Amino acid sequence: MYMSIKEIVDAANERQVPIYKLAIEQEMEVTKSTFDEVWRKMEKNLEAMENAVKRSVEGDGVFSPTGLTGGDAVKIKKYRENGKTLSGDVMMRGVQSAIGTNEVNAAMGVICATPTAGASGTIPGVLFTIKETLQLSREEQVHFLFTSALFGMIVANNACIAGALGGCQAEVGSASAMAAAAAVEAAGGAPEQSAHAFSTALQNLLGLVCDPVAGLVEIPCVKRNAVGTANALVAADLALAGVNNLINADEVVEAMYRVGRRMPRELRETGLGGVADTPTGIAIRNKILGEEQ
Repeated sequence: MYMSIKEIVDAANERQVPIYKLAIEQEMEVTKSTFDEVWRKMEKNLEAMENAVKRSVEGDGVFSPTGLTGGDAVKIKKYRENGKTLSGDVMMRGVQSAIGTNEVNAAMGVICATPTAGASGTIPGVLFTIKETLQLSREEQVHFLFTSALFGMIVANNACIAGALGGCQAEVGSASAMAAAAAVEAAGGAPEQSAHAFSTALQNLLGLVCDPVAGLVEIPCVKRNAVGTANALVAADLALAGVNNLINADEVVEAMYRVGRRMPRELRETGLGGVADTPTGIAIRNKILGEEQ
């Protein structure tokens, strides 16, 4: 089993194979499954992502039981149709998919936790953006997911992917880095470039706190996936342009873990700090939980 990003990059270079192939081989070995079994499981993940994105823009959109979130993916879709987006249609297409996925999650719909439910919009946000830009086949989209998964496994085994332990940097930060690495490979970049994209993306979101209002995965979680998507696309472009990150990927993972351990508990998914502790955040919590003002 690969225990570092350096091991992944070295193996891909020595064997002259793409990272997604390493991911598939490892999954087959660890789970004692056939290629077809492993492939089908990942394809089902892709289907869940596709269905969530599609559902998010049907009719007026989807809405959470609390009414705190919902309908924004539809608003973004209509905004894009005007052709006057400030960050460009490609970027906003990714943002739409990211927010839409998390709206489905908040509405108790089916999503693929990548690596968590709270960060479930970032990877599909990036994937379905470059799917159009690079004209990715369905097979190549599954490859993207395998590559992102292998990078995510390194984070999970060497640091954390839970907001309760490491803050949102461990959730949306990890998802953004995973997506950036996979996007580089999908665009034909070298393994080293995937690692640089990963380290840049995760480094950019170091210190991101987990502060869900009323303890719900809605505010600010949904919109943070939009930022995670944009960050991943920028980090991937930087790496493909030859812009390297001087702090290597494994060191950034370790730094993220240390930062998370030093965060006060109020900033690690307890709903006691950050925007959850603002007057508006407290009022929302009191209203939802039936607490006195």
